[in-house]
Amino acid sequence: MDTLTLKYPKVQQFINGRFVDFPDESCLEVISPLDGSLLSTVPLSSAETLDQAVQAAKTAFPLWSGIPIKERVQVFYEYMNLLKKNSRALSELICEEGGKTLIEARAEIDKSIELTEFACSLPQMIGGEVLEVSRGVECRSERYPLGVVASIVPFNFPSMVPHWTIPNALVLGNTMVIKPSEQVPLSVMRIAALLKEAGLPDGVFNVVNGDKTIVEAICDHPDIAAISFVGSTKVAKLVYTRGTANLKRVLALGGAKNHLIVLPDAVPDMTASNIVASVTGCCGQRCMAASIMLGVGEVDHIVDLICEEAQKVIPGKNLGAVISRQAKERIENYITEAEKLGARIRVDGRNTVVSGKEDGYYVGPTIIDNVTADMAIAREEVFGPVLAIVRTQTVSEALTIENSNPYGNATGVFTQNGSAARYVAERASTGMVGINIGVPVPREPFSFGGWNESKFGALDITGKSSIEFWTKLKKITTKWNAEAGVNWMS
Repeated sequence: MDTLTLKYPKVQQFINGRFVDFPDESCLEVISPLDGSLLSTVPLSSAETLDQAVQAAKTAFPLWSGIPIKERVQVFYEYMNLLKKNSRALSELICEEGGKTLIEARAEIDKSIELTEFACSLPQMIGGEVLEVSRGVECRSERYPLGVVASIVPFNFPSMVPHWTIPNALVLGNTMVIKPSEQVPLSVMRIAALLKEAGLPDGVFNVVNGDKTIVEAICDHPDIAAISFVGSTKVAKLVYTRGTANLKRVLALGGAKNHLIVLPDAVPDMTASNIVASVTGCCGQRCMAASIMLGVGEVDHIVDLICEEAQKVIPGKNLGAVISRQAKERIENYITEAEKLGARIRVDGRNTVVSGKEDGYYVGPTIIDNVTADMAIAREEVFGPVLAIVRTQTVSEALTIENSNPYGNATGVFTQNGSAARYVAERASTGMVGINIGVPVPREPFSFGGWNESKFGALDITGKSSIEFWTKLKKITTKWNAEAGVNWMS
């Protein structure tokens, strides 16, 4: 392909501190969802390319892990400053390759900065325990990095999700190979450049682009100790099964079907604005987006406000694009099917075209009332700016619907009744709960993660509890005092 037609140079691999080309690798086009323009091409790498990256990481591991954590973290203080300095350019790149609004992209960079800032605090959290367990005998625990780890990240957050893993895993002494989504590879390549500029030693961080072939190769590679994955539940299951079958530590985060339970006493304006923001933020392409509203009793006054609020969200203005033409078609098919089954389309976002960006992939905010729990739109992950409203009579009935779905990322409840809110929080089968909050994402040091088919594996990759995932525990028992005598311990 003539490189003059590309807005950005062809995406390369980043191995051992250098951007490198493998000319014989086939490529995919990187298309901007905003207007359908060609941004770049991304190589579909082979298992041999992955092995080069893993060997670079393996070679870098002894030196990097041998540096005291107080010194390793200095690289990330500098990196955090570079994120701040380059925030505008990084945000604009997210818009181009991912289709987000500039406000959403800036928020993603702000979150990336926060995640890096948290990693800089890890030296204060990783200290082990020391205890005199018997006269003259001391036990202590220390944490050690795993070695070479891999991170497989999705299209919907090309900066934030990589920062769920990169700062924590590397500060804790691991070296990494990351595989970005082939739909949005540009942001991760920019991250690689900034990490090098911040002083990260060569080989500590490597990027290998590709598709299913590289994911499978990561799961199979004998020198990769752990894998983190974020994406669909279908693929999360496959990665978890294949990775653990190869005796790796794996944590795979999958999809979601998040329910918001709305009671009649909910504050109308706040509830409507929160729900619409949850539905339409990032064009609904996030695993914490509201997907179903479970209206309990008489909530027509709130539904009417939701519809009014949704019409203030304008594609191309304060609503971005979905990732691809195929995604647009899939989302609109869900809406059409629900309508055919008797649901009422209150706000219709199908067939949206943005003036001047006619080749972009846009779906407008969509509110569908009178949905029944057996419809596909109520059971399956739509991943678009669509809210299905299911009517219920009691909180218990709403929770039964919520807890019968296979996913378990988030539940929200909107009410001014503390007892009702606590009832939902205690009984919802989800890992994250929001009370009068449409997107209950925990902030650091709390970790992100759901239950059921939204998460496969133990521990967390973010927050304070990520220390356990990215390190292994060593216990040391010491006796220096010969006069202490001999007992059953020695």
